[in-house]
Amino acid sequence: MNALGRRGRRSAASISFAALGALGFSAVASAQIVVKPDIAALARMPVVDSSSLRGVISNLAGQSGKLLARFILPPRSMAIPVLSGNLTYTMKAVPAIQEVAGASALGRFSLITMRSFRDKIAGSVGDYRVGFWPEESGRLVKSDAYENPEGFIEVTPENQDTRISEHFKLRDFLTHDQNDVWPKYIVLREPLLDKLELVISDLQSHGVPARNVQVLSGFRTPEHNLALGDESGRARDSRHQFGDAADIIIDSDGDGRMDDLNHDGRVDFRDARVILAAVERVEAQYPDLVGGVGLYHSNGSHGPFAHIDVRGSRARWIYSLASSHRRVKHSKKSSGARKVASHSSHKAK
Repeated sequence: MNALGRRGRRSAASISFAALGALGFSAVASAQIVVKPDIAALARMPVVDSSSLRGVISNLAGQSGKLLARFILPPRSMAIPVLSGNLTYTMKAVPAIQEVAGASALGRFSLITMRSFRDKIAGSVGDYRVGFWPEESGRLVKSDAYENPEGFIEVTPENQDTRISEHFKLRDFLTHDQNDVWPKYIVLREPLLDKLELVISDLQSHGVPARNVQVLSGFRTPEHNLALGDESGRARDSRHQFGDAADIIIDSDGDGRMDDLNHDGRVDFRDARVILAAVERVEAQYPDLVGGVGLYHSNGSHGPFAHIDVRGSRARWIYSLASSHRRVKHSKKSSGARKVASHSSHKAK
């Protein structure tokens, strides 16, 4: 996929209306929004039908061909003085989710307009608390992959079941917090969806049923991630905060636990290794989707699971509660041990 993000490193992480032109769209077709003529004129946006996207939809469906959504930044033209500060009016002009009718044989294909990162005020987007990313706190970020997100996808009770790829919906990536607060907001990158779909296809091609992939943890707000604590296995700079990581199990039999993927009659850590093997094959074929894989021993009702991300560099680790406790106990004996423990937690999800 072409690099379409603000700084180029987010490969198709989000599409601005200007960037759609770089994919071959004409200036007239770039906005893909149906609005009233007076509003369109005011916001300097053309009134067009989204059917003009159909001819190039294959470019938007990812390398898996199974993406059913693309996440778009609000058009910069909406920042003109007459509309600035009037978010409600802006969102009426730009539909949050717009269907590209007939674009995909898999189902409805959606263009999802995000809320700008600038809409976050004092650690919240609307009434939903998200906290602060490392770059906001004045910390020196490790790489471009740790820069602030570009925007937030708004998730409501009405749109949470929107399919964003063949096997996943918006609700699958919600942070497990603030249950009664709506709308909620998530950060999510298309390359993660693409990689997950490719892993599913690879597993199926190798005779591993993967009809149902359950996301145990998708996006995690920085505030929620910090509250979990390092000893939970959640790294302080977790990739989950940047929308490009997911903890998954394969649960095709619907019992809420990892399936017996290697067919040895038991569910254990060896089944998570089957997922690792699939990721290795996918990354070998699609090096632009390289990232981290963490294998986690059973520590709950769901059994073992795998962390998959698209951080842009290769990382592998194994985590268990027992090994974590040993690291914490050992770290009290010497400063050198603390460094090792710190390094291990950085690799964790």
